[in-house]
Amino acid sequence: MDYLPLFHDLRDQSCLVVGGGHVALRKLRALCQAGARVNLVAPTIIPAITTLAHEYQHLVTCQQRPYTSTDLDNKVLVICATNDGELNAAVSVSARAQRIPVNVVDHPELSTVIFPAIVDRSPIQVAISSGGASPVLVRRLREKIETLLPGRLGELALLASRHRDTVKKLFTSSNDRRRFWETVFDSDIPERVYAGDTNKADTLLKKRLQQAPRSSLEKNGISDNKGEVYLVGAGPGDPDLLTFRALRLMQQADVVLYDRLVSKPVLEMVRRDAERIYVGKKPGDHPVNQSNINRKLVELALEGHRVLRLKGGDPFVFGRGGEEIEVLAEQGISFQIVPGITAATGCASYAGIPLTHRDYAQSVRFLTGHRKDGQLDLDWQNLAAAKETLVFYMGLNGLTEICEGLIAHGMAGDTPAALIERGTRPDQRIVLSDLQQLPFKVSDIEVQSPSLLIIGNVVRLQEKLAWYGETLKKQIARG
Repeated sequence: MDYLPLFHDLRDQSCLVVGGGHVALRKLRALCQAGARVNLVAPTIIPAITTLAHEYQHLVTCQQRPYTSTDLDNKVLVICATNDGELNAAVSVSARAQRIPVNVVDHPELSTVIFPAIVDRSPIQVAISSGGASPVLVRRLREKIETLLPGRLGELALLASRHRDTVKKLFTSSNDRRRFWETVFDSDIPERVYAGDTNKADTLLKKRLQQAPRSSLEKNGISDNKGEVYLVGAGPGDPDLLTFRALRLMQQADVVLYDRLVSKPVLEMVRRDAERIYVGKKPGDHPVNQSNINRKLVELALEGHRVLRLKGGDPFVFGRGGEEIEVLAEQGISFQIVPGITAATGCASYAGIPLTHRDYAQSVRFLTGHRKDGQLDLDWQNLAAAKETLVFYMGLNGLTEICEGLIAHGMAGDTPAALIERGTRPDQRIVLSDLQQLPFKVSDIEVQSPSLLIIGNVVRLQEKLAWYGETLKKQIARG
């Protein structure tokens, strides 16, 4: 995160604008709308600024003269909107020396704060910024968000604000308060507000509050104080591959248990104030074993939490999700399951390798390359003879054993094979080879987990069907 987004209360605070053109006009208007007291200085001031200053005469003072360093005295924010590079730099240096936040328009390198694009549904506000990298893209995003947010959204927020104290008295638990408001916002109350009938919406909300004391949880759409578990597949790494339902539950959860295969961008999609508990395991290192995870899910749910169990890939494909919900079912705990794109389909697609193809493979088999008791327990004879695509999860540590085992049982040594490291992510890397040479290539470049092994003639199509960016092609060439 390049900048920390903050919303500043500038009401009656003294600010400075240096510049008298159209850019200065835009910044002056934003400051006036925020209730700031503004001193604007410039040798030349366009008429539109004079008109705006007259409209906000109780807030704005315009001085048609050059800037001087004393203009910074007692200011809490400085905006420089001129075409004079030397002046811009001088204002920036002086403001920084006095630890005054400064924005030099279109010069982020001279600025300590930047102006975002704003979607205003006061008191609801959405601020969007690219840190100065692409203002046009930011404006396009603002246009899209403007179309998604109802014009009366701010009125809904004000309605909720009027009843916050009552809700706090009725619901002592923050989780219960959150759930109550979620049922309100999922009801017909918002639509009443958007239709302009705020009085009716207020009546409906008061009715819900009157019913709450009889059984605060039951009357607001929650069956009892027992929580729920969401078993969600996070996919192989690219957050764009999450389902809508996964995103919705990720935003509802109070507590998140996640493993090491969940990528950082995916984890960032979880509700910001949710408690996060890392329960990751890797070969030979199980600081939190499966029994402990199962027990933790039960404990958190019985405490009334909505628990998100976020698992890389799909929870039912080598994810031990079945074991977890089996325990939940035995304890009578409600759960939901959201499938994710499993590593085989996600990584193969981003690598340009079709798992089936009419000319190369009519079937695909998913296998685990994880050793049990130090050995791979596989039906080598059957695997070596099959005319199908083989996909090995967790096959990196056993790569040599897998390749040698297949060759020893009859599979040709020149059978195409690919190892995909960190599939679907920006730093995805592919090692293309054959069964005979793949272990040597992998050892030369030190591939790390998570990785996926694909064996079969479909791998021949990779170079022709690769699509995931120029960076990927370079990474393949290095392999």
